[in-house]
Amino acid sequence: MVVARGRGSLQSMSATSLVLVTVAAAVAGWVDAVIGGGGLVLIPVLMSATGMPAAAVLATNKVAAVTGTASAAMTLARKVGIPRTTWVFAAAAGAASAGGATAVALISDAVVRPAIIILLLAVGAFVTLRPQFGMGDGQRVVTGRRQAIALCAAAVIGFYDGIFGPGTGMFLIMAFTAIFAQTFLHSAAMAKVVNTATNLGALTVFIAGGYVHWPLALTLAVANVIGAQLGARTVLGGGSRLVRTALLALVVVLSIRLLIDELG
Repeated sequence: MVVARGRGSLQSMSATSLVLVTVAAAVAGWVDAVIGGGGLVLIPVLMSATGMPAAAVLATNKVAAVTGTASAAMTLARKVGIPRTTWVFAAAAGAASAGGATAVALISDAVVRPAIIILLLAVGAFVTLRPQFGMGDGQRVVTGRRQAIALCAAAVIGFYDGIFGPGTGMFLIMAFTAIFAQTFLHSAAMAKVVNTATNLGALTVFIAGGYVHWPLALTLAVANVIGAQLGARTVLGGGSRLVRTALLALVVVLSIRLLIDELG
């Protein structure tokens, strides 16, 4: 399937719709850079404004997401610094994400959604009850065992990104913070690199299937990068406290969204 012209093409979209999806892409880039979950902004707007099939919407969103997240990752990695093992985690997560995207038809949302809601509530309760979590001095605790656990966590979260997606960046930040006892800011820098790989892994599957609407995707990618750069600078200015606040906000928003989908 190749999505080229017709419904959802740049030629068929009104100027208002094009402006709407472009602004949504920029906002999504900012959200992704701060905590993750930009797809919650862009995907619904793409669905309502373009009329494209769901697979084309998800694929086109992934192009914007991977470019914006990669842009934010470069900025945060340069300013905050990341350990070399982050690239190993990224490779594992990217491969797992491609596997998840391939297996997406085999897994029911009716099974995944309730489990994610429970996990989100657990994450929110944990962070709320432990206000110092992720807010320390940034002294990482690194052992071979912790590295192995982080590798497994990155692969599991990568697979989740391939089959479902929302909140991937948040789950990566939580995992790296808990495993290495480091600050949210350092975990956010690592998460952006790994999340870039998971987006790329899933995107590879979408490209192979011919689902990407390239003219629209590239337009949205530019807007997403602009938003991501603003978001990265927001994170650097606000530090771990901002990431913690954004994480809790995303837990609430994502939980409500999933509950509405579940009950609806």
